[in-house]
Amino acid sequence: MFQIQRELIVISKRKFLKYSFLGSAASLAAPSVTGMTQRYVKKGKKTVVISTWNHGGPANEAAWQVLAGGGRALDAVEAGARIPEADPKVTSVGYGGFPDRDGVVTLDACIMDEKQNCGSVAFLQGIKHPISVARKVMEETPHVMLVGEGAQRFAVEQGFEVENLLTPKAETAWREWKRESRYQPVINIENHDTIGILALDQHGNLSGACTTSGAAFKMHGRVGDSPIIGAGLYVDNEVGAATATGMGELMIKTVGCHQVVELMRHGYTPEEACREAVERIARKLGDYQQFQVGFLALDRAGNYGAHCIQPGFNYAVRDADGALMKDSKSKLG
Repeated sequence: MFQIQRELIVISKRKFLKYSFLGSAASLAAPSVTGMTQRYVKKGKKTVVISTWNHGGPANEAAWQVLAGGGRALDAVEAGARIPEADPKVTSVGYGGFPDRDGVVTLDACIMDEKQNCGSVAFLQGIKHPISVARKVMEETPHVMLVGEGAQRFAVEQGFEVENLLTPKAETAWREWKRESRYQPVINIENHDTIGILALDQHGNLSGACTTSGAAFKMHGRVGDSPIIGAGLYVDNEVGAATATGMGELMIKTVGCHQVVELMRHGYTPEEACREAVERIARKLGDYQQFQVGFLALDRAGNYGAHCIQPGFNYAVRDADGALMKDSKSKLG
C-alpha cells in the first residue's frame, strides 16, 4: 500500500510540474500578444473613411457627409459606394461597367456592419445600385447572399427599377474586344476595378462595402471575390476591417480580407497585415508577377494602410483634416 501511495505521489508531482510549466508558458505568451494588439490603438479612435482607387475620392466625400453629421459607418459606406455605381464614367462598377463576354453587365456587391451582419448579391443584372440591394438582403431576409434572377426579383420587390446598364462606351469596348475575344486580365487599369470602402464613425463602429461589375469580358456567370464575405470584404468591430482589389480568384482562394483582419488581431498594423497577406499569396504563386492583388485595411482606432503586388494601386482617405490620395506600397515596387 505504501508503495502504491508513493507512486501516486510521484505521478501527481509530474502532472503538477507539467501543468505548471504549461501555465507559465501561457502566462508568458499572453502579455506579448496583448501587447502587440495594443501597440497600434493607443492614439485613440478617429472618424475616417478610406476606399480603393481614384473613384474612391468622390465616394469618400459622400460617405464623409454621413460621418460628419454623426451618422453610422454603415450608412456612410452605402452612400459612398452608390456614387461610382451611378457614374457611367467608372467602367468597373455599376452603371457603365464593362460587360461580360456575352455583352451582359453583371454586378456583385456586399456590405457588412459592426455587428457582423452582412448582405450580398452576385450576378445581379439590370439594377444600378447592387450595394443597396445587398443591404436589403442583410436587413430584410434571413439570408446573406442572393444571386442572379433571384437577386433581381428580390430587388424589384424592394422597389428597385430594372434598367439597361450597358452604356454606349461600354458596348463599344465590348464590340472591339470581340474582334479577338481574348481574355487576359490587365494589371492596374486605374478607375477600372472594384471599389471597396471602409469607415469608422464617431461611435467607434466600423462598417464596409464592396461593389463591382467584375472583370471586363469575363465568362458569363463568373463571380469574383467582391460579394464574398471574408474574401473581398471583412469587418470585425473588435479589431478592424479590410477590403481587396485585383484578381478576385486569388482573394477567394486565400480568404484574403479575413486573413488581414486576423493578422491585425494578433498585433500587425493595417499596413503590416496587408503586406503579410500579399506575401502569403506570392509565396503560393510561382508566377505572381503576372497578377495584381491589393489589400486596404482600417483598424478600430482609425489607423489605415495598404499593400499590393504591383506598383500602381492607390487609395483615397477622408477625415476631419481633409481628403488625400495615397499610393500603396508594393512587393514589386
